[in-house]
Amino acid sequence: MSKKMHYIGLMSGTSADGIDLALVEFDGQQPQRAHGANLLASYYQAYDDDTQQKIMTLYNASANEIDRAGSLNIELAQQFSQAIIKFLQQEKLSATDITAIGCHGQTIRHRPVKNPQITTPFTLQIGCLQTLALLTDIRVVGDFRTKDIALGGQGAPLVPAFHQAIFGSTEKDVFVVNIGGIANITFLPKNAPHKTTGFDTGPGNALMDYWFEQHQSGRYDAKGQWANSGQVCHKLLQAMLNDPYFSQAAPKSTGREYFNAQWLAKFTNQSTLKPADIQATLTALTAETIAQEISQLSAKSDVYLCGGGIENNYLISLLNQKLNNHLIVNTQTKNINSDSLEAMAFAWLALAFDQNIFGNIPAVTGASRPAVLGVSVKP
Repeated sequence: MSKKMHYIGLMSGTSADGIDLALVEFDGQQPQRAHGANLLASYYQAYDDDTQQKIMTLYNASANEIDRAGSLNIELAQQFSQAIIKFLQQEKLSATDITAIGCHGQTIRHRPVKNPQITTPFTLQIGCLQTLALLTDIRVVGDFRTKDIALGGQGAPLVPAFHQAIFGSTEKDVFVVNIGGIANITFLPKNAPHKTTGFDTGPGNALMDYWFEQHQSGRYDAKGQWANSGQVCHKLLQAMLNDPYFSQAAPKSTGREYFNAQWLAKFTNQSTLKPADIQATLTALTAETIAQEISQLSAKSDVYLCGGGIENNYLISLLNQKLNNHLIVNTQTKNINSDSLEAMAFAWLALAFDQNIFGNIPAVTGASRPAVLGVSVKP
């Protein structure tokens, strides 16, 4: 790569609220710092209620799910393409200005570990790459997680390699915490890139959003105001923390197919608590599971936050209380839009595919070896 090239990263996360796009410029003369990754522009397109409901329904087994998944696979690709075309128009660019799209797709099932019900681990993202390439007239790189699963890994998280290039420090321990539907952390020990690790800590916004929608109007608890009006029930919190996922050693990953309405019902069906108290407790659960993992890995660090959860003031206040020896800041302090970081990572993974750069870190995912991830689809 001898010149500056432009990639679009596309992310639709476990919150299933919409499409995040990032236009990223990479410099072939600068292999350090993720080839000089420079965010030029970002774009967000929200899903309508119908699309979000279709995605949410597919997180768990239900009637006629193959037909519904097949149809939504195409529908999402159409919506992805509409967002990209609008984005290009906004930036006064054409398809020929873009080297490739790095498309994560929409996870509808993530089962990386064998159990009595799942004899063969798998992960499934939808949003048809062929359709997306045809409708945008841009080459698409996607299906990033499957090879890591085939190599015995969790298929997640895949962003730590990008975090390492952007945030790694020789002077201090660094964490990057993404609070989406599921929360995940990347740990970057100072001056020790070979010891980078990362994993899902558990629920991020998923349970809070679900509970809010059941008892209030809207999709989420704006700024955590409703949770802040309640009281944390420490008995309920401890019961939730006893779930074996939280004590499981890394590598580990999870999703809405585990932390969902059915999981929550085990704790709330017989509860006499006020709904606001349960919301406060769910917010404390997210904060506690993040803080617990950070504290076990480092006594003092810089913690960079990204994802939708950073808008929850109550959640951030709990994190500050629990991590008072750590400096907690928004990734914006590194001139990186916190809403765009994951989309940037998938733009970089598309570049990594093109340049034969390993996209996974076996110490993070548990894969048997590092690998170039993804497949490429021409229009």
